[in-house]
Amino acid sequence: MADKPEQTPNIYALLIGIDGYKPNRLYKDLQGCVGDINLVASYLLKTVKIPSERIFRLTSPNPEVAQTIATKDPEPTYANIVAQFKAITELAQPGEQVYIYYAGHGGRATTIYPELKGADQEDEGIVPSDISAGGRYLLDVELAMVLKRMTDKGLIVTLIMDSCHSGGVTRGDGAIRSGEETDKTPPNQESLVAPLEELSKNWKTLTEGVDGDIAWVPPIKNYLLLAACRPNEVACEYPFDGKEQHGALTYWLIQTLATSSTALTFNKLYDRVCAQIQSKFPQQLPMLIGDGTRAVFGNDRLPPQYSVTVINVDAKQKQITLNAGLAQGLSSGTRFAIYPLNATDFSNRQQQLAIVEIVEVQASTSVARVLEPQEGGIKVTEESKIELGAPAVLVAAPVALVRRVLLLDNKEAGDKEHQLPPELVDKQQEALEKVRQALTGNGWVVEVKAGDELKSDYQVAVGRDSEYEISSETPFKNLGTPLQIDASDAAIGVVNRLVHLTKYQAVQTLDNPSSELAKHVECELVDENRQPFKEPINIVLKQGKIVFLRVKNTDSQPLNIAVLDLDSTWAISQYRIYGIEDIFFTLADEQEIYLKMRAALPAGDDDKPAKETLKLFATRGIANFEWLTLPALDVDMGQRKGNLEEKLNKKAEERAARGKSTNISPLNNLLSIIGADVDKAPSPESARAMVYEPDPNADWLTKQVTFTIAR
Repeated sequence: MADKPEQTPNIYALLIGIDGYKPNRLYKDLQGCVGDINLVASYLLKTVKIPSERIFRLTSPNPEVAQTIATKDPEPTYANIVAQFKAITELAQPGEQVYIYYAGHGGRATTIYPELKGADQEDEGIVPSDISAGGRYLLDVELAMVLKRMTDKGLIVTLIMDSCHSGGVTRGDGAIRSGEETDKTPPNQESLVAPLEELSKNWKTLTEGVDGDIAWVPPIKNYLLLAACRPNEVACEYPFDGKEQHGALTYWLIQTLATSSTALTFNKLYDRVCAQIQSKFPQQLPMLIGDGTRAVFGNDRLPPQYSVTVINVDAKQKQITLNAGLAQGLSSGTRFAIYPLNATDFSNRQQQLAIVEIVEVQASTSVARVLEPQEGGIKVTEESKIELGAPAVLVAAPVALVRRVLLLDNKEAGDKEHQLPPELVDKQQEALEKVRQALTGNGWVVEVKAGDELKSDYQVAVGRDSEYEISSETPFKNLGTPLQIDASDAAIGVVNRLVHLTKYQAVQTLDNPSSELAKHVECELVDENRQPFKEPINIVLKQGKIVFLRVKNTDSQPLNIAVLDLDSTWAISQYRIYGIEDIFFTLADEQEIYLKMRAALPAGDDDKPAKETLKLFATRGIANFEWLTLPALDVDMGQRKGNLEEKLNKKAEERAARGKSTNISPLNNLLSIIGADVDKAPSPESARAMVYEPDPNADWLTKQVTFTIAR
């Protein structure tokens, strides 16, 4: 375990655990919540070294649980919870951190704020221990106010919710809710958080201009939520050690933190916890909202890492599954290096645990075999086992993604654009040799020679101003700050830009025209009145103009969608649907949404028209497309992280994850053969029982809208 500071005085923690509830008809007693709080408190005290006087506990044990230990903690009643939120807000100073941990029931009730949400809507929030007929929840409108007070003071707030339906605690209504009865009994007391007028004003401010499902969290820069599950899911409890019950999120969160050898970002923590939870409870997927690059128990933001994630490892360490697949442009033969769970420096090859090669690609996952040492692999030992959640870094891109570059060192002297001043002619070979050396070992861009049969995608030469010139038949004009050939790191910068362009253009061309989803997804850009543009293939928007991206799912089942924004600075960002920073948004069957956007030109280019593309991905499984995101080309790409997750799309895989048989009836195989294309004749093996394997190409789709922004 990494050395931790002897004391962390700038952190306060509020821990709320509720197993025992006052008699009521909606919420049964739980068993693992107080145990969760004890586990978290022990870690904060012993490992993070937070002084005990900065840790505040509110707990309610279950009196029926034999191992329950009597506690002197105040009871988590509605009044006590509100009072403790106020107290910790007063104590903590600007710049200090507040960690709020809640384990217990999440609840829903008919809204008591119809003027804010509508008469037929629901409130959602924390269920205090004294809830009963007419009791008071700590509602979403109130929690929004409490959190805003904290962030307004300059506090760095982290909220962790290990509770059922916790994924909806900091969202407005509109997402599918199921599995719990809505409380229709009006509360018998007024809010202790703030007067109705103040609550209403804050709610309206946070939700102004947002349609549909509302992301009403305080400013992202100061707030982060890690929730145990999504709104339509349940948070599981389990006796992981064979004895004491714990919430799945809490158990694996503390296990990951306790075994970490380096500082973790919330993104990395989330990846590990998700991999563990999904391996045992496929129906539960945690949710992260906020700046995931922030370090856990730290104010600083660690640079995101460029990697995908190991989501399954066989017992013999011979085969793994990665959460990247066809939808991300991978193909058989791609090789990845596997690193230790908490690795952050992927340039250190000594840390590599194994080299794997993809042998089977599905829609959003890939199966890879672990290479033996004689194949260019690394011997996996007992001390260097591959773990769930371990990062995998591309070392050899598939041929379809590899781009070819030609180094042109034969420009002549002259005054024309394609010629050089006489003093630069003799510097060409030396300058381009530096680029050639920088290309060594790169899996994305390879050199081709003049006269080779394969045509180059890019050309690199020396420009008239003693800079490296990158072309694709003609020079790129918007590559940012010129890289001078005499600069010590310029050649490396050239290669980084080539890799950046390769990734950007791979995303541009990624398509699946044969997908059966094509007829089930509608996507178009509409004007501020939500009406179609007269010329949808030639849309020109003025700076600041409001538009909407309309997306509709006409399929009979939900689809998971993501929207990528490809802008003129060669940046790719993921549009946060309704402001939620998450890996996907679930679009219910027959659901239609309008995503509000404002046209904006890149900084410094206000006078130049810019082309921009919004690219929609839709998949029946779940996938994380954050690994496709890129900063602007003039910004150091560094080592990004993005991991791609898939909701199991094969019944056999889902059953295997739950420890059940994966044997599928031979009828399924027979039906798939009968339904195949005419030119796909049944094989001799078709009479044998086989596991159901759907065509992964039918599982994902892309649609895009390109437009011009002008001043």
